[in-house]
Amino acid sequence: MHGEPRLRDMACFALYSASRAVTGYYRPLLDRLGLTYPQLLVLMALWEEDGRSVSALGEALYLDSGTLSPMIKRLETAGLVERRRESDDERRVTVHLTEAGSALEGEGCAIPLTIADASNLSVEELFALRDKLNELTDSLHGRTETTT
Repeated sequence: MHGEPRLRDMACFALYSASRAVTGYYRPLLDRLGLTYPQLLVLMALWEEDGRSVSALGEALYLDSGTLSPMIKRLETAGLVERRRESDDERRVTVHLTEAGSALEGEGCAIPLTIADASNLSVEELFALRDKLNELTDSLHGRTETTT
């Protein structure tokens, strides 16, 4: 057992643990808005660019339609987004913010900023961490696309 990886030495466990810690930290802030973390991500993507197709949202969030569609449905039921079929191609569905969804932008976008204070990392360290994680994500997505 000497050469086997230890749990705390594994980068994947550190990523998993950090992700759970961050979403746990966000939970009370999200509860006030009536959102889950994945729902916040959908809204953030729409605050960046409203009227995205479901497939474009899936690409931006690395989610398949089987995961994304129920999330969009719940956001629609909550009155935060609406789905529209394109008139020129009814197979294409775009997702648009409602007034209520747009009104959450200030509070919603402030949530990720709270992690800087809680993390004990400088802004520069957080940006460097973000950049490295984005590099890792891009590398792994590139690999999974070529291996599947």
